[in-house]
Amino acid sequence: MASQPIKPSLAGNASQSQRTSQPGLRYPSNGKTIYHRPLNRSRTQELSQASFAYLFGEMVSYAQKRVTGIQDLEKRLNVQGHPIGLKLLDLLLYREPPRTQNRPLNIIALLQFITTILWRHLFSRPADALEKSSNPDTPDEYMISDNDPLVNQYISVPKEMNQLNCAAFVAGIVEGVCDGAGFPARVTAHSVGKGEEGELWPGKTVFLVKFQQEVVEREAYLPKN
Repeated sequence: MASQPIKPSLAGNASQSQRTSQPGLRYPSNGKTIYHRPLNRSRTQELSQASFAYLFGEMVSYAQKRVTGIQDLEKRLNVQGHPIGLKLLDLLLYREPPRTQNRPLNIIALLQFITTILWRHLFSRPADALEKSSNPDTPDEYMISDNDPLVNQYISVPKEMNQLNCAAFVAGIVEGVCDGAGFPARVTAHSVGKGEEGELWPGKTVFLVKFQQEVVEREAYLPKN
């Protein structure tokens, strides 16, 4: 009795067609995703401001749910930005030339890294000013000034929330960079009042960087350059 040829099973083909027909994440035909791209390929690419404005507006709306006040909302925006700062520190250091590919070893080097390299990566320009507190009682405080923060340009703040500063999201990014570099700090965003600078730059924001006491004590033991 002649044996009948065995037909190949169609289970594999059926499962493959079912997988491709399901909605959701689509993989390219070559099997490579965005995670296979070199990190330096997108260093000169920029994001559309319209896309950023829409995305950031949705982030603010999401953070605004079930908040008890302005401070709670700013805290949530700060928490959203913190993990971004942790990842940006490693990415930007990786993209630096080999001669300067070193983590900051003191407070001044860290703040210069933030106000130049980080600010250029986020906003295509450096920060407007970097100052140290002149109060001898607060040697752990530094101030980064931005005359016109991009994150506040497309946010309409109601009158009852006029003290809200959505740049708390950027403060969270800066705080993440400080924590990732081994300089734990608390970073908050403050709007400038109606003084002379407030009239010249109505949206000016000062980011107050307050380092922990252990950072200041460690700085005192470092050799002076």
